[in-house]
Amino acid sequence: MLRAGIVGLPNVGKSTLFNALTRTRKAEAANYPFCTIEPNVGIVTVPDARLEPVARVAKTATIVPAAIELVDIAGLVKGAAQGEGLGNKFLSHIREVDAIVQVVRCFEDRDIVHVEEELHPLADIETIVTELVLADLDSLGRQKERLERTAKSGDKAAKAQVELAAKLLAHLDSGKPALTCELSDDERALARPFFLLSMKPTLFACNVAEGELATAASNRHVQAVRRWAETHHDAEAVVISARIEAELAELSDDDARDYLAALGVEESGVGGLIRAIYHLLGLRTYITAGEKECRAWTIHAGDTAPQAAGVIHSDFERGFIRAETIGWQEFVRVGGWPAAREQGLARQEGKEYVVQDGDVILFKFNV
Repeated sequence: MLRAGIVGLPNVGKSTLFNALTRTRKAEAANYPFCTIEPNVGIVTVPDARLEPVARVAKTATIVPAAIELVDIAGLVKGAAQGEGLGNKFLSHIREVDAIVQVVRCFEDRDIVHVEEELHPLADIETIVTELVLADLDSLGRQKERLERTAKSGDKAAKAQVELAAKLLAHLDSGKPALTCELSDDERALARPFFLLSMKPTLFACNVAEGELATAASNRHVQAVRRWAETHHDAEAVVISARIEAELAELSDDDARDYLAALGVEESGVGGLIRAIYHLLGLRTYITAGEKECRAWTIHAGDTAPQAAGVIHSDFERGFIRAETIGWQEFVRVGGWPAAREQGLARQEGKEYVVQDGDVILFKFNV
C-alpha cells in the first residue's frame, strides 16, 4: 500500500487532521512544538460516491472502498537539514513515503503558538521546501561523487546518472524543488534511485478556522497558497478545517450532516483531500460488483487489464483471458450485467486494454 506523509511546521494542525482522517487518537495533538516525534501511521478509506449506486444495482449490502496509508510526521523547522529540531530524523521519515501532503496554517489564533510567532503561510511553505531542497543537495552531492568514481571505469549508466545529477544539482541550487525540474520520462526513471525528498508528488492542505470553511475561497491566505502552489510547484491546494474534522469524528453521520449544513457546506473537505491524495499517488479505482460485495480495487494509472486482475489474485493475472468491462454510470443506468450484455454495452477487452477509473469489470481467467 502506498503511503502519503503529512508534513508541515509545528502547530499547523497536522496531528489533529491525522486523527480526524483516521478516526483515531494515535497522534498526540498539543499546543507546543514537537508533540509528535515518532511517525503515526493509519489506514484511510477513500470516499467514493460511485460505490453505493453500483452496489444497489448488484443487490449487495456489502461495500468495500479503496484505502491508502497516511503517516503523521513531526513538524519541521528552519535548519532541519542541519539537524535542528530533530530534523535529520524527521527528514528520514519523509524519505519513506511516496507523496507529501503539506499542511499550511491559514487561520489566526493567538491561543495557538506559531513556531515563527507570526502567521505567514507562504514563508511556512518556503521553510519546508528549503529544508527538503537542502537535504537533497547534500544527499545528491555525495551520490554524484560516488557515481563519478564508477563512471571513470567506463560504466555508461553511471555516466548518464552523473550528467543527470549535475542537472538536478543546478536546479536545486537555485532553491527550486527537484519536482519542478524539466525532465524527460527517461530522466525521471533514471533519477528514481536518488530518492530525492523534493521530487515527491506534493499537495497543500490549507487549514482554516471553523467559521471560514464556507468562505475559504475568499480567505487571503488560502488565495496566496493556491497561487504559490500553482506557479511555483505545479501542485494542488485543498481547503480543510482540522478542528471541524476533529469534531465530526465524534458525531453520528446524521449529526455530522446537520453540523455541516449549519456551517453552510456540503462536505467537510476531508473527502476531497483524501481523493486528491489518492490521485496524487497515481492511483485509480476499478470496481467489481456481485451479490457478495461491491469492492473498489486500487491500481496505478496506466495499468492494463491483466495487471488490474493481478490485484485480486496473482492467478488472475497469470491465467488472464479477457475482461468484461463497462463504465460504472452505464452499469447503473442499464441495471447491471444481464441488461448490459443484452444491449451490447459490455465490452470484451484483451491484454492490452488500459483500465479506466470507474470501470466495472468481470475477469475471465484459466490457470
